Amino acid sequence: MNGNKTAKGRRVLMLVENLSFPWDRRMRHLANALRRAGYSVSVICPKGEGQDRAAFEVIDGVKVYRYPTRYAASAIGYLWEYPWAFFCTAVLSLLVWIRDGIDIIHSANPPDFFFLLALPFKLLGKKYVFDEHDVSPELYEAKFQRRDLPYRLLLLLQKASYRTADLVLSTNESYRDIARERGRLSAAKLAVVRNGVDLEYFSRKEPRPELKEGFAYLAVYLGVMGSQDGVDSVIRAAHHLVHTHGRKDVLTVLIGKGECWAGLQQLTRELQLESFVKFTGRIPDALLLDYLSTADVCLAPDPPSAMNQMSTMIKILEYMACKCPIVSFDLLESRRSAAEAAHYVEHNDPGMFATAIHDLLNDPARRKRMGQVGLDRSTHLIGWSRSRESLLEAYSRLEEAHPRQRQEETLADTVEVR
Repeated sequence: MNGNKTAKGRRVLMLVENLSFPWDRRMRHLANALRRAGYSVSVICPKGEGQDRAAFEVIDGVKVYRYPTRYAASAIGYLWEYPWAFFCTAVLSLLVWIRDGIDIIHSANPPDFFFLLALPFKLLGKKYVFDEHDVSPELYEAKFQRRDLPYRLLLLLQKASYRTADLVLSTNESYRDIARERGRLSAAKLAVVRNGVDLEYFSRKEPRPELKEGFAYLAVYLGVMGSQDGVDSVIRAAHHLVHTHGRKDVLTVLIGKGECWAGLQQLTRELQLESFVKFTGRIPDALLLDYLSTADVCLAPDPPSAMNQMSTMIKILEYMACKCPIVSFDLLESRRSAAEAAHYVEHNDPGMFATAIHDLLNDPARRKRMGQVGLDRSTHLIGWSRSRESLLEAYSRLEEAHPRQRQEETLADTVEVR
């Protein structure tokens, strides 16, 4: 019933709710790393808005099962989105168990309730990996600016996920420390697997000057446009560039989408910046790399909240991989990732952010140095090759936790040889 064993005898089911696959780059990297190491990998995720629309397909050997999406843009909306996602994921998990087999369930958060789905499988001897991309209580606080009943519920779900998991993956040391303290977990159950960039597939290309659309300079924001991401500071900084610094030579391009996308476009119109700000929405990786390879400066406007201080921003890592100098608000984990590849603005002030962009555009030598620092760090310190090693080392602990299965497989191999 449960499919054929792989060379390593391990079959992984990945659960993703926040993004479609393979649009979610972290989960794509993890799935490919596991598959290349001999694991069989299946993924359950929602369908994307304009991409990843097939209900089932095989991508680079990874089986992908998708369900129709229910988007949410408010706390009330999540009351519909999350039960729907849990129901669809539960049904498809049974299908995967029957068709492909499951040895390990690997869930990406948010949300933090998939431990409920993993519990019955754990009774059958399966392992559960909790891959914490965001600390959900702090994410809720950053979105809605309150610590109420939903916040306390998220704390309970987070702690339950920690305690249910056989392995907790954290994207950085700050998240690992939270897991250790709130979950009271031993070091053996914790691993840091950073959001590294695979430089074989995501790296700088030849610039395309036509993307500047006649402007001398190009500033790029890449990422989600949610209330906690501070993207309005990019629009307000563009306003300061034009009206405070008198710069009409900078095109600001915002790549991505999110709950604030329409509001940001409205703010652009209100500030009369339509000629200086462009929204692309989500775009293919090839065009994204063209923009990053052409950009003179890249922007990380995430404000200094408790959530953002402890989060590793994927966009910063992707900027660095493309040798882009960065302007960022001063965040702990952003400094740990980018070091001298970024110019840090101390206060959550769009005017100061604009001044940093202005000064950096006037200093091409510094921009070149910063870009090289970013690439060097991506290559030698925080690239995907190191993250892949960390992932496989952590998964090897789960292998060690299956002595009975190893004995059975060894016996089967012996019988087959005879």
